[in-house]
Amino acid sequence: MINKLKFYKKKFTPWYRNDYKKFLSLNFHNNDFEIKDNFPCIKDKFLPNGEITSGHYFLQDIYMAREIYKAHPVKHVDIGSRIDGFIAHLAVFREVEVFDIRSLNISDKNIIFTQADLTKVDEKFMEYTDSISCLHTLEHFGLGRYGDPVDPLGYSKAAMELSRVLAEDGILVFSTPIGKERLCFDAHRVFNPNTVINKMFPMLQLISFSYIDDKGQGIIENGDINDASRLNYGCGLFLFKKL
Repeated sequence: MINKLKFYKKKFTPWYRNDYKKFLSLNFHNNDFEIKDNFPCIKDKFLPNGEITSGHYFLQDIYMAREIYKAHPVKHVDIGSRIDGFIAHLAVFREVEVFDIRSLNISDKNIIFTQADLTKVDEKFMEYTDSISCLHTLEHFGLGRYGDPVDPLGYSKAAMELSRVLAEDGILVFSTPIGKERLCFDAHRVFNPNTVINKMFPMLQLISFSYIDDKGQGIIENGDINDASRLNYGCGLFLFKKL
């Protein structure tokens, strides 16, 4: 078995060894906790506290949760968005029905789960809800990454089903990677924003478009679609309505 302490002493920086020695000396007469193992967290000393307050997921989850809060829909359905971010935000103040092809074991009273393939939704869910969210999800459909069937048109079929599940006058909050259009198999697609608006959701009316640029440091509200289409890997934040 590896002597972890010797390993860490050799590998890690002097400040770690100094802090460890200092702690041992100060803890000599205080044995509330016996040190059983070493678990160096070398990077944490130098990371700013706000490092995670950037990037697509952190920014979009808060922004879109606010949109749902303002809209105050009767029913809200989510398709495949991040559970420990966006869905957790919504569950604080309202009930949300989550649809995902993957299983989900959760006991929160405000999160209702249905396992389903969005490319072929049961007819009973047609015009089912006045509010839908689908954040950073549709770009994966049809690539098999999450156990879904491999289908080059999976994203298009799912987009059509989203429109059908949404009731008249309902809203769709949607996000996806945007920029120079391409497929990065089997990770994701990157869409030109015009593809999202004109080809994926032709039955819906665009209400607003904002985006996160390549730097990922903030949201550009009411953004220019042409500027956004020249990004490399941004995140488009779309709000649609079904008329």
